[in-house]
Amino acid sequence: MKRLLSLDFFRGITIAGMIIVNDPGSWSYVYAPLRHAEWNGATPTDLVFPFFLFIVGVSITLSLGNFKEKITASIYLKIIKRTIIIFALGVFLALFPDFDFSNVRIVGVLQRIALVYLICSIIFLHFNYKSQLILGSCLLLVYWIIMMYIPFNGNPAGTLEPGVNFAAWIDSFIVPGRMYQGTWDPEGLFSTIPAVVTGISGMICGNIIKNNVYSNLEKIIKIFFWGSIILIISHFWDYIFPINKHIWTSSYVLYSSGLAMITLAMSMWVIDEKKYTSNIKFGLVFGSNAIAAYVLHGIVWRLFQFPIIGGVGFQKFWMNTGIKIGLPAEFVSLDWALFYTIVIYIIIYQLYKRKIFIKI
Repeated sequence: MKRLLSLDFFRGITIAGMIIVNDPGSWSYVYAPLRHAEWNGATPTDLVFPFFLFIVGVSITLSLGNFKEKITASIYLKIIKRTIIIFALGVFLALFPDFDFSNVRIVGVLQRIALVYLICSIIFLHFNYKSQLILGSCLLLVYWIIMMYIPFNGNPAGTLEPGVNFAAWIDSFIVPGRMYQGTWDPEGLFSTIPAVVTGISGMICGNIIKNNVYSNLEKIIKIFFWGSIILIISHFWDYIFPINKHIWTSSYVLYSSGLAMITLAMSMWVIDEKKYTSNIKFGLVFGSNAIAAYVLHGIVWRLFQFPIIGGVGFQKFWMNTGIKIGLPAEFVSLDWALFYTIVIYIIIYQLYKRKIFIKI
């Protein structure tokens, strides 16, 4: 099957989005769409992470599809090796730059990506298209029932407050190390269950893409149609199980996956069907070394903190100067995020130009 430029572009834009929302000039000055929703609801920022997990699911189908007929030990070794590397990179970023092992956060973004990749890969190898759909639906229903109808630790069933919900309670027993919000973690282990379904939604979408019975345009229409249906269902489910990224509710899975499918369908139509490829290099560069770009962005920021200009780092100098000349603080903070994203792009572009693709 011919490589999908639209998927690479989608992956790259998603990673660029991650870098932008993770690296404002100051966390005190961030435009509302670039912040996570305080609790229920979703902002554009809340779509970035599930979009990447969705893409992981699509990629699993496209990369492992030829191995389903003959599963060997080497396939499992490859999957386990990649899982360990991605998980270890996540722990490394949590430790960097102080390497305080006594206060390390074991769970995190890359760690969840690793776990979702591992579980979804195994599901893909052993479950067919329909079984994946049934399993994903069952996991969302079970998660909803557990979160809404099972009392815990003296709290009534259906309690969904920050740090006071069934997922946070379970994580307090099973998550090693420090949790991001003290009593709970948005990348906790229990809420990884519905996050796996985000990956499954990508796998199901990948099955449509791989199906040679459909023309490219038919694939686009099917993905767009089902994405729209899933998105509508998510809004109905939101009434009884709120869309919430922090505990990765079932309605949030459908909401983000529906939008991811619609976005991918639109990208496929513009790039693969209409062949509008003249201005997509930015996305392709990031998409070609996505994990490398993410890890790099978590390291390079330290260079801009060293006090080199007036006793402050370049990032602080940027913020102070922008505010001093009268620019809105949020605007200056966003400018820095865009500048930093371009810095990472320049580095990753050197790999892209030399056709160096770091396979993890």
